[in-house]
Amino acid sequence: MAALQAARAMASSLFGHVEPAPKDPILGVTEAYLADPSPDKMNVGVGAYRDDNGQPLVLNCVREAERRIAGNLNMEYLPMGGSIKTIEESLKLAYGEDSEFIKDKRIAAVQALSGTGACRLFADFQKRFLPDSQIYIPTPTWANHHNIWRDAQVPQKSFTYYHPESRGLDFSGLMNDIKNAPDGSFFLLHACAHNPTGVDPTEEQWREISHLFKVKKHFPFFDMAYQGFASGDPERDAKAIRIFLEDGHQIGCAQSYAKNMGLYGQRVGCLSILCEDEMQAVAVKSQLQQIARPMYSNPPVHGALVVSIILSDPELKSLWLKEVKGMADRIIGMRTALKENLEKLGSPLSWEHITNQIGMFCYSGMTPEQVDRLTNEFHIYMTRNGRISMAGVTTGNVQYLANAIHEVTKPN
Repeated sequence: MAALQAARAMASSLFGHVEPAPKDPILGVTEAYLADPSPDKMNVGVGAYRDDNGQPLVLNCVREAERRIAGNLNMEYLPMGGSIKTIEESLKLAYGEDSEFIKDKRIAAVQALSGTGACRLFADFQKRFLPDSQIYIPTPTWANHHNIWRDAQVPQKSFTYYHPESRGLDFSGLMNDIKNAPDGSFFLLHACAHNPTGVDPTEEQWREISHLFKVKKHFPFFDMAYQGFASGDPERDAKAIRIFLEDGHQIGCAQSYAKNMGLYGQRVGCLSILCEDEMQAVAVKSQLQQIARPMYSNPPVHGALVVSIILSDPELKSLWLKEVKGMADRIIGMRTALKENLEKLGSPLSWEHITNQIGMFCYSGMTPEQVDRLTNEFHIYMTRNGRISMAGVTTGNVQYLANAIHEVTKPN
């Protein structure tokens, strides 16, 4: 008995110094929402699409792909690099159906655990093969970007992006930071529907950014979590990447099928790096696979099958394009409805930024104190930076949301 107690004491002291981790701000919002008994409660914090009844949506193209998979395909391990078919279709989506880079086999690509996994693989690759490099990350950005490059031990710098006063892009600040960064720096860019602000450069601004990157020999790494989901058109949402490709850049790209196919829990994505030639691409892919091997061995098969079936079947791909446009259009419609409701209430503030921004999130400009009032007085839950997930807004609750926002933002 004494020996058992001593063993327990040793085990407890071994991990006794471990403190509880801080709560994830987004997941904490959901926990608080679930614990609230109010019938009026709203969760506009989480970045997951909801239909106009506030319910999770499984796309019909996904249902059909799963019907084809059921009982017909095996569930053997995928190779370390993942599903070849899923990678092929992902590259066509990002680089273009007739991309010369695909034909020339210049792209090193592996299936990844959604966009997060793709970013982490790239961060580890960057640390291993360019150990003296750092990554420039926009202010603000998706909070997990900082965690990813921190845990890969890549030093981080920030660059100007958002302009709080206009609630738009600080283009001159952005260009100055790109210009002042050391030549050959790595930059993390959001390809479309910037998270959390919903603020994207215009096509002309992207061209200027690309030109300056060329002059400075910077390397652009695109995180493309919302292709198709932002505007409803995957080609339009890939425009920034295409501009950089036209200008002769080597690029990196993280793709995710969480939002645009609703495959949140399937963790399907792709990491690609455009190389100088086929030989270099083969070497880079082999190293990406080596990084993946001790991390998770190989990626999951089910979601990859869903994606490859949808994108390789003309009928299903056509259905997907229709459905992803439907999701994007509903969110765009909710932006318009929220802005109009606030204007009808006589708000003296400008709400133009609600419809100027794009994608799942609206960076409202509300202060943390105003967000706290929304939660405490109106049972509306969101992150304290004022980011509204427009996917949680419906025709049934948009007026209630507008009334609440008006109450907490109107001058005293």
